[in-house]
Amino acid sequence: MSKPSPTPATAREPDVRYLRTTQPVATLVDSSILIDVLANDARWADWSLDQLARLGSQGALVINPIILAEVSPRFERAADLEAALADLPLVREALPWDAAFLAGQAFKVYRQSQGAKTSPMPDFYIGAHALVGGMQLLTRDAARYRSYFPNLPLVAPQIPGRK
Repeated sequence: MSKPSPTPATAREPDVRYLRTTQPVATLVDSSILIDVLANDARWADWSLDQLARLGSQGALVINPIILAEVSPRFERAADLEAALADLPLVREALPWDAAFLAGQAFKVYRQSQGAKTSPMPDFYIGAHALVGGMQLLTRDAARYRSYFPNLPLVAPQIPGRK
C-alpha cells in the first residue's frame, strides 16, 4: 500500500492577508516623540532621536493627521511646521476607517470606566491606527496605550515606577 504524497502547504490568496510577520514593518510615531525632537527637550530629545534613527533603519516612520494636529499648536504657520518636519523621514498616512471604529470602541471602554471626556481622545485614534495598520507605536505615553490597546506593540522608555 503506497502512501499519498504530501502536498506542499501554501497559503491561499484570501488567507495571505492574515499572515503577519513577527516584527512590525513600520512604526507610528506619537506626537510626544516629535515634540521632544522639535522642542529639543533637555530630558527626552536624545532618547527620541535615537529611537527614530534605530526604528527608521528597520522600516517606515509613519504619522497621521491626528499626530500632525497635536504638534501644530507649537507653530504659527503651516509652512513653519512643514519646514521643521522636513528633516525627519516621515511617511504620512490617512487614518483608516477601521481605526476610527476601534478608537470609538476604546472610548466606550474609557467611558464605562467613569472617564470624564465626552468624545474620543487623540490617543485612541493613534493607538487604533497603529493596531489596525500592523505597526508598532513609538511613544513616551505608554500607560494609556497599554490600557486600551494591550496587543499593540509599544516602543517606550523604561521609567522607574511605571509599567
